[in-house]
Amino acid sequence: MKIVDIREIAVPINSTIRNAVFDFSEMTTSVVAVITDVVRNGKPVIGYAFNSTGRYACGAQMRARLIPRIMKAAPESLLDDKGSNFDPAKILACMMQREKPGGHTERSVAVGTIEVAAWDAVAKIEDRPLHAVLADRYNDGNVPDAVPCYVGGGWYAEGKGIPQLQDEIRMRLDEGYTTMKVKVGGAPLAEDLARLEASIKTMGGADRLAVDANAGFNRERAIAYAKALAPYKLRWMEEPTDPLDYALLAELAEFYTPAIATGENLFSTQDIQNLVRFGGMRADRDIIQIDVPQSYGIVQFARTLEMLKTHGWGRQAIYPHGGNQMTLAIVAGFGLGGCEAYPGVFGVFAGFADDAKVENGKLRLSDRPGIGFEAQNALYKVMCDIA
Repeated sequence: MKIVDIREIAVPINSTIRNAVFDFSEMTTSVVAVITDVVRNGKPVIGYAFNSTGRYACGAQMRARLIPRIMKAAPESLLDDKGSNFDPAKILACMMQREKPGGHTERSVAVGTIEVAAWDAVAKIEDRPLHAVLADRYNDGNVPDAVPCYVGGGWYAEGKGIPQLQDEIRMRLDEGYTTMKVKVGGAPLAEDLARLEASIKTMGGADRLAVDANAGFNRERAIAYAKALAPYKLRWMEEPTDPLDYALLAELAEFYTPAIATGENLFSTQDIQNLVRFGGMRADRDIIQIDVPQSYGIVQFARTLEMLKTHGWGRQAIYPHGGNQMTLAIVAGFGLGGCEAYPGVFGVFAGFADDAKVENGKLRLSDRPGIGFEAQNALYKVMCDIA
């Protein structure tokens, strides 16, 4: 049993949306195929993944050193103790050879994408959904039927005013979502508050609405928004500061009593540990949003959860970034708080299986082996083109 090839291509997301910080017109992502010599149903087992959204393709690091390290390794050194499947922890360790501590974002996305693709192959070899495999290994075998799922939207766009925003919210409610997140910070505060109040009215309550500033505020604006938003008691306020400005985040947490969410732009266990040590985050209400494929992958994510546990954080406080099949499997497998969704936003890379359906704010799980990309026809075609 061995990995016979690992391939990567950069694919444009082709999105024109804008948040408070940047637009996605140049955004790309890396699509990875881990090809094995294991045959199922007359075809080789291939694990797929992509590096979520919001970070550019990272194939240079993969091709220069990560893929060669795996391909040079003795095949048996990448197998589990029984020799019956691949061991993602060993694959991760192989990629991390001769890597200096720190500098996580230079490699964490590339490493994590390959590692998640390896997990897809592992689950397919077991002929089981990835969420079930993860539940056995990391959650005492507890497999839910469905997971809570909120929808992101409210992007800024030319000609999109409050009526169009309300139409978008009604569409998401009709699709079965019960909680929505909208953007703030891309307009003056007074205009954003008008958008917010219209959104709350359409959603049917502030506790069903979150806002996301995408780390776009300086100190003055962060404080102004936090003071203005606090009375609404929203579901959460997301990324009101630079991801590494723990001092400002702690300052906001002193007077902003509703929930704060952050973490999608932190890519290591060490950074998350500093967040909960120094960022004023409160385990009884706040939310951590690690993007797993961008943060060294699933094995390291499990280690991050163990670290968080020692600081008093439960799994229900974790809502990973990334509205895709990978995140859905991870949320279900680890028993986390919920999954996000971005239907129709990031082209073929957004959303879930073509037959997925949200009911009363929850997304039902399928029994397809692996991550389940095969049920996303447009995305799976892109993946098949490289394998």
